[in-house]
Amino acid sequence: FDPRHYLGTHCQGFPKTGPHRLRFLLESVKDLRETLKRKGSTLVVRKGKPEDVVHELITQLGSVSAVAFHEEVREI
Repeated sequence: FDPRHYLGTHCQGFPKTGPHRLRFLLESVKDLRETLKRKGSTLVVRKGKPEDVVHELITQLGSVSAVAFHEEVREI
């Protein structure tokens, strides 16, 4: 979770992530983690700037062969 998405960001005059959206995101991540766990896998969840967190995870894991990213589409 990137803190920059939750602190004073607005789109069309509305908060980018309000309490209802945040609750939905947290419930979705919890459900995904439980689904992966039932299949013998796991989900790593971190809070921080992605450019910092991903670097730290790669350093901790040591043998990473690929990293995939999704970039948010921004309005012009």
